[in-house]
Amino acid sequence: MPSHLSLVDELCELLNLSSDSVYRRIRGEKPISLNELKKICEHYYLSIDQLLQLKNESVLFQAPGVNGSSPDFESYLKSMLQQFKYFNSFQNREMKYLCKDIPFWYFYLFPEMGAFKSFFWVKTINNDPLLINKKFSYALFPYTDCYAIGQQIIKEYNEIPSEELWNLESINSTVNQIAYYREAGHFASYADEEAVINSFQKLLDHLQQQAETGAKFAPGSTTISHRMAIKFYVNELILGNNTILLQLDNQQFSTVTYSVLSYLITNDPRFSQKTFDTFNILLSRSSLISTTGEKDRNRFFNLMRQKVDALRR
Repeated sequence: MPSHLSLVDELCELLNLSSDSVYRRIRGEKPISLNELKKICEHYYLSIDQLLQLKNESVLFQAPGVNGSSPDFESYLKSMLQQFKYFNSFQNREMKYLCKDIPFWYFYLFPEMGAFKSFFWVKTINNDPLLINKKFSYALFPYTDCYAIGQQIIKEYNEIPSEELWNLESINSTVNQIAYYREAGHFASYADEEAVINSFQKLLDHLQQQAETGAKFAPGSTTISHRMAIKFYVNELILGNNTILLQLDNQQFSTVTYSVLSYLITNDPRFSQKTFDTFNILLSRSSLISTTGEKDRNRFFNLMRQKVDALRR
């Protein structure tokens, strides 16, 4: 609660009790009923399981947006931006990402790819009725607002030291999406398709530059100071499931995706410890390709480029 609010006054209003009754509950002279406890937990977003410290097999997750209809895509991006700003409010922070796909925000490094992915998610995943009979055209659907928000997300992400664990399959979903749109005739012109593929190549080039320097930076940036560290790992055996692990001061958070764009987040210490331990085991069986490992790094990104080149051919 904010410091200017009175605990007693707040609980009096919430539970419809007198101040004397609330004081007796606070002092432990009278037990809180289950109904009262339910009201408190709902109002302050608390977990009864965590309050009672139940050691069962249940884990409490937050699922932003699960109670209402799916937000429009721009609102979804704004929500993600707020999450990243929250992460950066901690003095000590670190992110670990187990990548089944290219991390979401990277698509907004370059405008053509950002516009294509925004169009794809809105049309094909969210099934927006306004786009049912529309083809992707960068001139008609530049998604400039989404791109601007995506750029802000990248800026916030670049302030968090990170470890990313990639696989040779991590770009396949985007490659398949571009191929599907071509075969289904969803590109308005060949020039639009070519612009997206060229943007894809630029994205890979930039990621390789970050891997070489071991630091995050915006495309075209010449500033070399105050860059946050990033470590790229490649695991050729295990394909992850887009899991994000966060160490924020003395707390650990785990985020897992579901239904393509939605995500679940928990700070349950048992779950987080298990996911952190598994991530570190995978790292021990992976190749570090940032700053060192030039041969493995070039091999990895060359294989990625071959898949994109195949689209162009």
